[in-house]
Amino acid sequence: MYEPSARQSPNLAFLWPAFVAASASDVAALFAKHFANLAVGPAGPPAEEPKWATPHTIALELNTVRLRDFTTEAKGSPALLCTPLALHSAAIADFAPGHSLVATLRRAGLKRLFAADWRSATEDMRLLGIDDYLADLNVLVDQIGAPVDLIGLCQGGWMALVYAARFPGKVRKLVLAGAPVDIKAAPSALSEVADISPLAVFQELVRLGDGIVPGSKVLKFWGVGSVIVKDMQEVLQTDEAIGSAGFAKLEALFRSWYAWTVDLPGAYFLEVVEKLYKRNELAAGNFVALGQRIDLAKVSVPIFLLAARDDELVALPQLFAVERLVGTAAGNVENETVSGRHVGLFMGKSALEGAWPKIVRWLREPKAASPHHAQARSVESVE
Repeated sequence: MYEPSARQSPNLAFLWPAFVAASASDVAALFAKHFANLAVGPAGPPAEEPKWATPHTIALELNTVRLRDFTTEAKGSPALLCTPLALHSAAIADFAPGHSLVATLRRAGLKRLFAADWRSATEDMRLLGIDDYLADLNVLVDQIGAPVDLIGLCQGGWMALVYAARFPGKVRKLVLAGAPVDIKAAPSALSEVADISPLAVFQELVRLGDGIVPGSKVLKFWGVGSVIVKDMQEVLQTDEAIGSAGFAKLEALFRSWYAWTVDLPGAYFLEVVEKLYKRNELAAGNFVALGQRIDLAKVSVPIFLLAARDDELVALPQLFAVERLVGTAAGNVENETVSGRHVGLFMGKSALEGAWPKIVRWLREPKAASPHHAQARSVESVE
């Protein structure tokens, strides 16, 4: 989910006082219905689904997900991008030439590379929950051939971590980039919305969508009109000058990517809100996945944590808490902080050129070489 800037959209700022009032009222559902209707409103014309920039094939197609295969050589450990199942397209991982995480990873040496491309929910998917998506992620891993190097992006990060805990023998190394794990470690714009809003508001959004959370409508929470050129330039970390032909092309691609949204199953959406954001079950050790309680202390695979210093959606401590929650040896945990904002981790030119090639080198190592805990480092963005 992308928020154009640290500024709150008018819709969101307007709704916050109503959420507070609702949480203190016996008629919370009535407030929720009233304000959810104001915020959601009618759907606009459908946008075109963003295209992936790098040539590839579809290795497997399930009801919930496509497995995109970017393999160039059938050797080495396979890597799977667990993209976000959130508001925007998984093409965030392969946005455009010069701004493609997929292309960066391949160029840096990952020859067997795959991506989970979560599909927009249809009416018959409205009852799917977290377990259903974890089960299908397991099918993808089996299709590729375990063990895999699992690279979790944003909301795909906590899912990747849960998967590594649930199926420890199927993950060789784990990368988490901009992933919310310990929601209570520090506030972010996204976690504050979840915290301040009564569950009835989210339930009403699901009811209004007949069991589906329609992305095109929820996007109004974040203010489509507030996506301005300066924001795009900052997120993409591009050298292209505003007004140039090169920037105009990037701007058109970005607006197209931003406008196309993913519909979410209502059951999945409510589970994420309640279990992850309200109860913080993953960090607290109460999260249950596919019939087993997830104990992060039992995760022992090497882990690389990547954060954006000015991330407006995931506070750095929400990600870096992983270091104290998992059982991975200190010498097998790396972390790095890059300059920029959330989406810049996956699209930003300086992040792609600076941090991700290091991650590929780390992935290609047979094991962590350092006997001591890695210290946080910084990669400054290109001015």
